[in-house]
Amino acid sequence: MTKTISIDESKCDGCGLCVEACHEGALALVDGKAKLVRPNFCDGMGDCLPACPQDAISFVESGPSESIPMAQPLMAGMPNMSVPGVQWPIQLALVSPMSDFLKGTLIIAADCTAFKVDNFNSEFVGKDALVIGCPKLDDRTRFDKLIEIFRRNPVDRVRVIRMEVPCCSALTRLVSSAVEMSGKSIPAEEIVIARDGKVLSRN
Repeated sequence: MTKTISIDESKCDGCGLCVEACHEGALALVDGKAKLVRPNFCDGMGDCLPACPQDAISFVESGPSESIPMAQPLMAGMPNMSVPGVQWPIQLALVSPMSDFLKGTLIIAADCTAFKVDNFNSEFVGKDALVIGCPKLDDRTRFDKLIEIFRRNPVDRVRVIRMEVPCCSALTRLVSSAVEMSGKSIPAEEIVIARDGKVLSRN
């Protein structure tokens, strides 16, 4: 038996706090209600339970889920992209605006950049906070979360790292707009990565 969560839709008011609290991405708002859309992602730890102001979430026991074979590591010959223990998660969709690591310099990087730059982590991240996203493939409303991140946290500098391709330039505009809408004045640096992985420009 495994432990998972159950949501009472009659109590759920669609506030979305549980979705933000779930670092595994198992929950989503569907038709104004929180739903467990990826049951196999739920780790049974229940971070979503205390986040729900309506007490609409509870634990249930379920049968064993079908095991999924783990892929063998494919890191040989790939760039060093590990995050040095500063935080988890790093995907914007999973990062809560109330995370305590969101302070100081915040790096907002396009997903592809780490796969194009050797030693991306040591070159650009170090011990700074990092979130990643794709301005082309991610829902643009997902980037609205940046407004709350800037508004709620002592972020004093932003570094945007993006690819040179036109669609990726939207990342800088989304970040600048979020800073403005947060009501704060936060200096931002833009680093553009060429298709061959070299730094094309720093502004």
